[in-house]
Amino acid sequence: MHDIRFIRENPEAFDAALARRGLDPVAAEIIALDEAKRAAATAIQEAQAKRNGASKAIGQAMASGDKDKAEALKAEVAELKQSMPGMEDADRQLGVQLRDALAIIPNLPADDVPQGEDEAGNVEVGKWGTPREFDFEPKEHADLGPALGLDFETGASLSGARFTFLRGGMARLHRALGQFMIDRQSGENGYTECAPPVLVRDEAMYGTDKLPKFAEDSFRTTDGRWLIPTAEVSLTASVQDSILDDASLPLRMTALTLCFRSEAGSAGKDTRGFIRQHQFEKCELVSVVRPEDSDTEHERMTGCAEGILQALDLPYRKVLLCTGDMGFGARKTYDLEVWLPGQDAYREISSCSNTGDFQARRMNARFKPEGEKKTVFPHTLNGSGLAVGRTLVAVLENFQQADGSVKIPAVLQPYMGGIETLTPES
Repeated sequence: MHDIRFIRENPEAFDAALARRGLDPVAAEIIALDEAKRAAATAIQEAQAKRNGASKAIGQAMASGDKDKAEALKAEVAELKQSMPGMEDADRQLGVQLRDALAIIPNLPADDVPQGEDEAGNVEVGKWGTPREFDFEPKEHADLGPALGLDFETGASLSGARFTFLRGGMARLHRALGQFMIDRQSGENGYTECAPPVLVRDEAMYGTDKLPKFAEDSFRTTDGRWLIPTAEVSLTASVQDSILDDASLPLRMTALTLCFRSEAGSAGKDTRGFIRQHQFEKCELVSVVRPEDSDTEHERMTGCAEGILQALDLPYRKVLLCTGDMGFGARKTYDLEVWLPGQDAYREISSCSNTGDFQARRMNARFKPEGEKKTVFPHTLNGSGLAVGRTLVAVLENFQQADGSVKIPAVLQPYMGGIETLTPES
């Protein structure tokens, strides 16, 4: 959510920032709604003052014996009482219109975010590892995986497209990856492990900018709850409507959860394989920090995600997203793209974003700086540390052998009961 005072005082700067995202100016429309809302509130206050004054004057008129004046004042009070509900309703409606108008405006990009219309405008800012040279033609995971327990047919028969059934060593490798990630993030990297609900109310989705704009991208239950698209929703919303102690910041949380996405806007994309699923697991990272610390925290969080890839010896590159490719709530985003030899391409495996105070305003999450009387909105950040399914894909493709087997990265072997290689079923 945006600060209406900033828009009121800096309309040209606000529209210029939206223009960087390729959007039309909206400041004039927002300011007009704001002025109408404030005028409605002022009219109510004036009517209340007039009613109170008239009510007081009735007693004075009665005391002085001026019955005609008292009756006229009573009629005036009655008229004001009759008109005020309509005035209050108009004020509420204008408030809803203003809130709804602000709710669909994306976050403003940070100054150092590169200008661009789409992913072609993203900027590579780092690269780690050297893609392996194979002495055979590497396969894509969708061709390699079925013999190892990646069962697409059963998943589809049970649930439809974009669902997969994992068996045997493949299921264990998937579990091992998730356990390794959550252990590393909660241990070495200092995030507090959480086990949040995966069903949430509207308020949690709204506060983390998933509603109202992206309702079609998520699944909803018949009783009105939402299946989380990412644990970012549960973790970040855990501080909604609260005033945090300054000493509690930075607040760092992590969770390994199931996530659910309808993939409404991805028709035709990654329909084959395990990359884009309706149900998947992800190790999520969330930070709530003081505003002056958010840029440093963003680099730290991204580094924590990178550390997982490095420990698994998976080559990747770090990309700074341009204005046209950033998510709705982000003011700055780094994507980590892992090398997939089967596709001969880098593919996104983690996205780490700084949202500034955008989500905190929507959630009404605040903190009181030490020594200050007023509360301040903290900054929130979120990132994948990592997406488990996509990491599974990367391990399969990067560690595949000519006979169709897959070597297990050393850091995962303790989680695999000492198993060093996944071997195709006969």
